Amino acid sequence: MIEQPGKKKMLLFSGSSNEELASNVASNLGTEVSTVESKEFASGEIYIRLNESVRGADCFVLQSHSGDINKTIMEQLVLVDALKRASAKRITAVLPFYPYSRQDKKALPREPITARLIADMYIAAGVDRLVSIDLHTQQIQGFVDQPFDHLTAMPLFVDYFKEKFDGPISVISPDAGGVGRATTFAKHLEAYVGFVHKKRDPKIHNEVKSFTVIGEVEDRHVIILDDIIDTGGTIAAASRIIKEKGVKSVNVVATHGIFSDGSVEQLKDAPIDKIIVTDTLIQNGNSKEIGKVEVLSVSTIIANALTSIFTDDSVSALFMGENVL
Repeated sequence: MIEQPGKKKMLLFSGSSNEELASNVASNLGTEVSTVESKEFASGEIYIRLNESVRGADCFVLQSHSGDINKTIMEQLVLVDALKRASAKRITAVLPFYPYSRQDKKALPREPITARLIADMYIAAGVDRLVSIDLHTQQIQGFVDQPFDHLTAMPLFVDYFKEKFDGPISVISPDAGGVGRATTFAKHLEAYVGFVHKKRDPKIHNEVKSFTVIGEVEDRHVIILDDIIDTGGTIAAASRIIKEKGVKSVNVVATHGIFSDGSVEQLKDAPIDKIIVTDTLIQNGNSKEIGKVEVLSVSTIIANALTSIFTDDSVSALFMGENVL
């Protein structure tokens, strides 16, 4: 009988879209990002070759998805395929921001459910596990037949706002669907919870027709809590309606700051004191031009989760179960 001492090896790989976050995660893990040879042919095809053996290793592939999102998805899939063909023992795709997450259902006939398509692509490429942060909707986890670890940036936001205000606080969700998230956040701040009722035309994306604030906000510090800021139209309009109610301050919190073109026009002059986002997405020039955006790092959260996955410990225990709400 031949016996080999059981040794687990953990390797972290990164796509090109947010190398700073990957480097910070690696630093928290006490390691370095594994290197790859990567280039793009004139035709636009992506080429990747691993620079070290991954045979029998527990491999994590981190890639943020913003900017040229279709390219970043393909780059991560190609990297996963390279790991699979090089006999990696387990491959975990880390997607701090899950791409196409807002296309999680059909609002009109003959529409795709692209969030499900993304999940199918990753599983087909050879992913054994997925990790993401603050999904747009929890149902996305059900699109995947493999383990899916859902992390949350809420501890960062709680620490940021703890003891920040004198006086009562209201946490406001920009829509009824986010009330659960707002309730969990408000519990840590001993705050009141409300939401903004908004009316949309499902045929027009990134546009809201009307707003109504449901909840107590007058003479309070208001924190608008969302998962994504894209063009910023919803946040800007909600902040104006809330400001008219006689509040003390308006702060905005969102895990994923996309800040697409048009966001500067929407948010720069909006009555918002501070916009707090995380580095799940690398920030573009728009966030700097807005002038009131502060970025918190999720690198420690990701590193702790990857360590738990590698050692087969509980991930939900890191968040006291609040990552599944």
